[in-house]
Amino acid sequence: MAKKIIKRRRMSLGKANIQRKEKFQYILLLEGIGVGFLAGLIISLFRYAFIKAEDIRDILVAASSQRILVALLSVFLLIFLLVVAAAITKREPVSGGSGIPQVEAELKGQLNAKWVPVLIGKFIGGILSVGAGLSLGSEGPSVQLGAMTGKGFSRINQRLKTEEKLLLTCGAGAGLAAAFGAPLAGVVFTLEELHKNFSKEVLLSTMASAITADCIASYIFGLKPVFSFTVTQGMPLELIWMVMILGLILGVFGVIYNKTTFLVQDVFSRFRPFLRKIAVPFVMVMVLAAVLPEALGSGSDLIGSAGEGLFDVKTLIILLAVKYISSAVSFGSGLPGGTFLPLLVLGALSGGIFAETVCPLIGYTQNYTEYFVILGMAGYFSAIVRAPITGIILISEMTGTFSNLLALSTVSLIAYITAEALKGGPLYEQLTERLITGGKVKNTNRKSKILIESEVHHGSFMDGRTLADIDLPAGCLVVSVMRSRHEIVPGGSTVVTAGDKLVILCSEGMVMKVQEELDRKCRSVHIS
Repeated sequence: MAKKIIKRRRMSLGKANIQRKEKFQYILLLEGIGVGFLAGLIISLFRYAFIKAEDIRDILVAASSQRILVALLSVFLLIFLLVVAAAITKREPVSGGSGIPQVEAELKGQLNAKWVPVLIGKFIGGILSVGAGLSLGSEGPSVQLGAMTGKGFSRINQRLKTEEKLLLTCGAGAGLAAAFGAPLAGVVFTLEELHKNFSKEVLLSTMASAITADCIASYIFGLKPVFSFTVTQGMPLELIWMVMILGLILGVFGVIYNKTTFLVQDVFSRFRPFLRKIAVPFVMVMVLAAVLPEALGSGSDLIGSAGEGLFDVKTLIILLAVKYISSAVSFGSGLPGGTFLPLLVLGALSGGIFAETVCPLIGYTQNYTEYFVILGMAGYFSAIVRAPITGIILISEMTGTFSNLLALSTVSLIAYITAEALKGGPLYEQLTERLITGGKVKNTNRKSKILIESEVHHGSFMDGRTLADIDLPAGCLVVSVMRSRHEIVPGGSTVVTAGDKLVILCSEGMVMKVQEELDRKCRSVHIS
């Protein structure tokens, strides 16, 4: 009797799972809206606190030059902020750094962070870091905060591991959308940087999540673009040769930036935590506050000023050099904060220098600085992150104009190709690898089973071959082949063609190796 009851339960569970799979796309869409709503609220609160922290810091710095008592109070406050931020990263290491590599490691099954401590630690730590004057941004923390919101939503509702990763992705896209008022960039970022492949489930659910989060943020902050300047007209076509040259320069600079970031991290890894997270940042902030207070914090105001042509070439060069060093030191400290916004600032300053230098030399009397500022951001982003489409859409949404897509695409493509030719690796991919192999974070759940999907691309190795040729790592199994709307029960002799979607079952700890093999055999063009 007991065996019959157990058998009926298994059958009913199996039937329920099949029915749920048929409706999974719509369920995930609704869940994406729920995650987007929660992430929008959290990120909006974080964004508001982030802005206020920068405002208060600027007020204290300005007042410190007038009154000694305020200066002493500011010094003690700076020490307090750095100590608390360092204590947070010591207690919860996953809350340190950018946050995007941690999310990528989660999706690859190499990290299983506790979502509540990370959510709290990243929120408080990110605000303290920028309040202390470090050259860090809000976007990386926002992506991680959104991802942890998605993970928490999944854990509370007891979702399976595969669904949890999709909800985590929804939260990450919502985080970027709410942080920058850029819903399209949030969606594309998850496809281009986090998943690195196109999936209908990821696209629709993340789009719902990003749009919902942006609605929440827009209701609070308004519909105006993040940057204070806009470019209402397209760049003249006769300047396209300058765009190409700028792309080459930014491609080289992007590779140098990544190498500098890793060099500083290597040097700082030899320092004791007190020196790395408190003493060095303290000295840096004190020097900047006394000499060049404009360079403190994320530097977002510098982008608008550069775009409006308020700086001469000498000032732009000084700001670029100072922000370059301070950004590398701030990120190398390991305190919570992102690199997105600082690298956009560096790109904007580089574009401004290029325009202010080259235009007078060739006799252009009209001021084209605003064009090259936005081009500098897109090109620098493409060269460093190696996600050109995200960069193009992000800059367009943040400036409130899509009239320069041709120039943005050109500079992004050339910067990307230049960086690839110089063998420079993408920033976040390398940071993720360092996180996984550096022993900083211990994964506590590597044995869970997970389903991953991969579409067979035209011209790939698997296009027209049998599943026996895929040769996945041991312990992995192709459990389904989706062709159009039909599901094929796979076998070794099953021939797959372009457009087919493979569903693979593997342990969570094997995700990275499986993804690498799928990239090589299913997504890359094979020349035989």
